[in-house]
Amino acid sequence: MLLSLTIICLVAGAILAGVNMYTLEPIAASKAAALQNAIQQVVLEFDNNPTEQAYKAVTSEGDSLIIYPATKNGKFVGAAVESNTKKGFGGEIKVIVGFDPEGKLLNYSVLQHTETPGLGSKMQEWFRTDKNKQSIIGRSMTNGNLSVTKDGGDVDAITAATISSRAFLDAVNRAYSAYKGGADGTSGATSKTQTEEGGEK
Repeated sequence: MLLSLTIICLVAGAILAGVNMYTLEPIAASKAAALQNAIQQVVLEFDNNPTEQAYKAVTSEGDSLIIYPATKNGKFVGAAVESNTKKGFGGEIKVIVGFDPEGKLLNYSVLQHTETPGLGSKMQEWFRTDKNKQSIIGRSMTNGNLSVTKDGGDVDAITAATISSRAFLDAVNRAYSAYKGGADGTSGATSKTQTEEGGEK
């Protein structure tokens, strides 16, 4: 019986190792393609390979974020910045944000979040909707950090999801901080005491 169990374990281990070996490359390729697609969504047209020229830059908080520079015919046209924050209602939020050379926010894409479905999850489209003060697309980040109107800013928070909105803007502000080399030492989108998402204040 002991011999049989040993053989079964060895065979199972070999099968798992083989499956893992054959799936590593496709998974890595899929992730790379997804990243390339996200970069294309948030910056102007480019003809270089931003992922090959990626580098890290320090934020105003002292950590670092990955920046993907985009060029067209050898001219710098902007960059995509992978950013994150742990201030979301449900936890960490990861985004990629595109900026032009003058610091204008071109576009963004939410890469990962665990916010409440139907509330905080609306961030994927909410902040690009051209309605009232929702959209952040086209805003010049040189004018200062973005923050919600409840905090004295000029960005309308997602209805009933202020904490998620603050966290999203925190991630965007962090992205710009890294893009400009951490020159800005303040953040306009800060997290406050968390209550139930439906009753955030």
